[in-house]
Amino acid sequence: MFCSTCSLSLVCCHQPVSNFFKVILKLFKICYDVNFSCNADGYDSMDPNGNITIKWDILQANGGTEDVTVSIINYQLFRHIEYPGWKLSWAWPGNEVIWNIVGAEATEQGNCSAFGGGKLPHCCEKEPVIIDLLPGTPYNKQVANCCKGGVVSSMTQDPKKYISAFQMSVGSSDTKGSGPGIPVNFTLGLQGYTCGEPFQVPPSKFSEDQGRRRTQALATWNVTCSYSQFRASVAPTCCVSFSAFYNDTIIPCQDCSCACQTGAKCVKAGDLPPVLQLPHNEPPEPVLQCSDDMCPIRVHWHVMQSYREYWRVKITVTNLNYVKNYSQWNLVVLHPNLQSVTRVFSFNYKPLNQYGDINDTGVFYGIQHYNDMLLQAGVNGNVQTEMILHKDPGIFSFREGWAFPRKISFNGEQCVLPSPQDYPRLPNAAQSYAPAVSCIILSLLLLQVTVM
Repeated sequence: MFCSTCSLSLVCCHQPVSNFFKVILKLFKICYDVNFSCNADGYDSMDPNGNITIKWDILQANGGTEDVTVSIINYQLFRHIEYPGWKLSWAWPGNEVIWNIVGAEATEQGNCSAFGGGKLPHCCEKEPVIIDLLPGTPYNKQVANCCKGGVVSSMTQDPKKYISAFQMSVGSSDTKGSGPGIPVNFTLGLQGYTCGEPFQVPPSKFSEDQGRRRTQALATWNVTCSYSQFRASVAPTCCVSFSAFYNDTIIPCQDCSCACQTGAKCVKAGDLPPVLQLPHNEPPEPVLQCSDDMCPIRVHWHVMQSYREYWRVKITVTNLNYVKNYSQWNLVVLHPNLQSVTRVFSFNYKPLNQYGDINDTGVFYGIQHYNDMLLQAGVNGNVQTEMILHKDPGIFSFREGWAFPRKISFNGEQCVLPSPQDYPRLPNAAQSYAPAVSCIILSLLLLQVTVM
């Protein structure tokens, strides 16, 4: 309840600000900061049902061994898995081993000495770590939805690539056992994700012969993994700046939005970053361009122009990290006028209608082979677009910061917005109370004259 109340406070903060309300405005700012931490429980109001589901389908049981298909399904609308990809792990309940695997591989074979000199299992680890095969893998080692290097798209950006899967044959070194058991303690090897325990669901069904025949698994277990931005990073990773044609002031990102420059290692603008030895299988530590906000990603929202029935906005996303490219990036924006988007020029755009008829949230993402890769910091380390929106009668206004978004996230990470009292305002905004004050003074003078 408190999180929901805080979310609404951002809209309330777009009201006229006077000296009298500065204290209340600080309370709104505190409420916003608390709302940022409310994501720690894995709930995202812009994707309330989003999760990653691990599906464990037992296809056959062959006297002590089982053929299993494991699927990683990304049910999140805009949050995706980027390079270096997922690293799926679990703990076997007994002495289970992986005899064979197709579409993926275990990083370690482990100690298989219990099986003598015959054919050894693919993996004998108690807690195996499984990784996806790379693109270009020979066809005889592939299965459907495999071999993408662990990269999984979101449902919105590419509905055909939001599943990753592999097959394996599982057995046990204990010949007296009743067969392999269901693993526990699943992890995805991704920052911010926490997985629950397996629970049995109705068996999965599969289509064959062009849909004319359906088969089903012997049994199916699901594991639900949820994301928390607070678990992924103790500090934000992006910030937002504002500007408008009707005000010469550019509102920058707040100082120390992601970290403070004092004592931080960074590269000054114009200097060349140092030569680094980057890891191949792990995300490198960020090397950032020096700034007051010290954020890897900066989003700029510029209100460009006003027409009679429309208005134009320019969005620029800048990468300030010298050692990271963002593939399949996306930007989610919350603004009431998104219900009337007329045209987006250089990005793809899809509305996110999660609450019935409320159409105030949308996702922007790059056009394939054009700008779907946000390159590392430098001359080409930015992507930008312009969009035209219709001025909805009754709600549209340039006053009190209404033209600026209520919430922005980059790759599912909520960005830090400027304080509402700093938003660019119309030139006469500062005098919005002057007529009222003048009327009061004039009335008092008239009253004094009348009494005399």
